[in-house]
Amino acid sequence: MSDWLHTLPIIWMTVLVFGLTYLIALAVLAMVTMLASEERMRSFKAISPGMLPPLGILFGLFVAFTAVQVWNDNDRATAAVDREASALRAVLILSATFPVASQARLRSLIRGHIEEAAAREWPSMAHQTATLKIVPHYLADALMLTLALTPGSEGQRLAQREMAIELESALDARRQRIIISRSQVGLLKWLCLFVQAASVLFAIALVHSDKPLASLIMLVVFATRAAACTLLILAYDRPFIGQLAVGPDPLPQVMPEVQSITQAEPSHP
Repeated sequence: MSDWLHTLPIIWMTVLVFGLTYLIALAVLAMVTMLASEERMRSFKAISPGMLPPLGILFGLFVAFTAVQVWNDNDRATAAVDREASALRAVLILSATFPVASQARLRSLIRGHIEEAAAREWPSMAHQTATLKIVPHYLADALMLTLALTPGSEGQRLAQREMAIELESALDARRQRIIISRSQVGLLKWLCLFVQAASVLFAIALVHSDKPLASLIMLVVFATRAAACTLLILAYDRPFIGQLAVGPDPLPQVMPEVQSITQAEPSHP
């Protein structure tokens, strides 16, 4: 799915998805009504209504199968951002055991990483152009600085080890969110979902071909359910784009002085 569709406000995405679904349902009804001559009507009525429940169940299972991927991706994205923020916060707290100059340098590097993540990486992740080839130099420099520190006490040695572990955790969390940003429901899954929905619409129209009003009501009911499922999956399809996207908010909260800067930057275009 293209970026413009995912960046639509939820209200307009709802109008688009429901509108197209209702149009397809009406097109199916019109097609079946046009084909329902007296001779064909007998053939249409020979179709057992008992086939509708299995078709509906299969559609529901396919929706659930697709939705599991979407929910997992969003949960993993949120967890990665929270873990990165938590790790950076821990580094700031532990750095208080070292001299002021080292503290200031670490704070500067972490501040730089947060600003770069909010201003550059989030828009790139939204457009799925973020890559692991770009080294997060602020975090890398912070890790090198931490390893280069000379602890003067047992407490500083413990703090240095924990800071290195937390910075590695932040690096891993960043890698995870970039990898997750490239995840989405594939085109083949969308096509299969649409085929499943269309087959149920045709089955409903054929079974009720001799009762236009009943056919219309049932088509609208199923189309509403199918549109709601499609909208829910589409709105959360890509974790870092859209009105419901996972934002960088936890990162600026690590350093309040950075929050006022990053709040002025959009989390996605």
